Amino acid sequence: MQRQNLSRRGFLARWTAALTAGAGLPAWYARRVLADEQEKEAAARKRVGPNDQIILGAIGVGGQGVVIMKQAMSKPGVKVVAVCDVDSERREKAAQVVGSGCAKYADFRELLARDDLDAVTIGTVDHWHALTSIAAMKSGRDVYCEKPLALTIAEGRATLQAARKYDRIFQTGTMQRSDPRYRLACELVRNGRVGKVHTVEARIGDNPVGGPFPVVPIPKELDWDFWQGPTPDVPYVKERCHAHFRWWYEYSGGKLTDWGAHHHDIAQWGLGTDETGPVAVTAVGVTPSDKPNSFNCHPHFAVTFNFADGTRLITTSDGENGNRFIGDEGWIFINRGRIDASDEAMIKEPLPQDAVRLDVSNDHMGNFLDGVRTRKRPICDVSIGHHSANICHLGVISLRLGRPLQWDPAAERFHGPGGDEANRWIAREMRSPWKLEV
Repeated sequence: MQRQNLSRRGFLARWTAALTAGAGLPAWYARRVLADEQEKEAAARKRVGPNDQIILGAIGVGGQGVVIMKQAMSKPGVKVVAVCDVDSERREKAAQVVGSGCAKYADFRELLARDDLDAVTIGTVDHWHALTSIAAMKSGRDVYCEKPLALTIAEGRATLQAARKYDRIFQTGTMQRSDPRYRLACELVRNGRVGKVHTVEARIGDNPVGGPFPVVPIPKELDWDFWQGPTPDVPYVKERCHAHFRWWYEYSGGKLTDWGAHHHDIAQWGLGTDETGPVAVTAVGVTPSDKPNSFNCHPHFAVTFNFADGTRLITTSDGENGNRFIGDEGWIFINRGRIDASDEAMIKEPLPQDAVRLDVSNDHMGNFLDGVRTRKRPICDVSIGHHSANICHLGVISLRLGRPLQWDPAAERFHGPGGDEANRWIAREMRSPWKLEV
């Protein structure tokens, strides 16, 4: 017994050292992360029994869709039984990852018609997030959906309404909240380490430029009409599809809704504005190409969001990818590789016992699956995903209209000069037969 305890202590010491070195965490915080993980592990061992298996389906299994499906499969007590994609090659490859007995569907509605599913992962293109998520929740399934939550503000609002109406667990795939470095940065900011915050930077990179691209035959493995779904019907251009869809406003919002969904989420977390958001937005950018069949997201941009208390969030395609919180006593910078500060003591000095602590998750998929079992809302609940995505959409709308706008975050409506025109961008008309219905 003594040898086991010594071995255990040695293991914990090595893990603490690994967290400190590999994740760039100060030792005091690494120990706290470790303690949180031990507590979670003990609770999970008690909870996951033979009758606690989660039966899962995966909708949209190309790229990140496969990544999140694999993450779910790696957890104890989880079984993936079905995959769905409008691309038969992606569908077949995902089924091979799952193994024998995996059912394959081209239509997500057929997958949802099964009677054995507890939850689904959704890794479709952005313009399908809301429709598939709402349909899944209507059918009684919990949902893990990739970011951004939806293509428009109206779609995000409907997704939130559906989650509450059908009492579903919903995790948005803004997984930086499950990274202890980001939690540390936001806790330091919340506890005044940089003084009063006046500016947050979200550095998200440029959008690519390309086109005109040629119209080509539709690949035999792709149902192009279904892929387009509620968006306008256009001839097939391969650069519109799969990984390139992000650079077309018809299907996404470029870096503003791609990396912006991540870094705006962290800005909201650090500022404590999860359920509100900015009250005004001003965007400027390089005009995108107006040539047909060309990427049409603004290649270079800067967007300033103003909050009611005077704080500014500046989102830009310039600078090193990440977030910088700037206060009257210094700054803290955070990205997926490092955490830094204007004074290293801001990070190295432990927070007091009575400090503000944020919700803890060190495993985004695991946090979702815990919620499926316990019915506790996960760290990136649909409401958080909606409000973080709204910031992205405000930036896109201001950029595309080329004017500053005033926003009422409670009513989720624009007002003031240009408000009527901007309100027409809150929702987009859907191509028949698709409808946004909760």
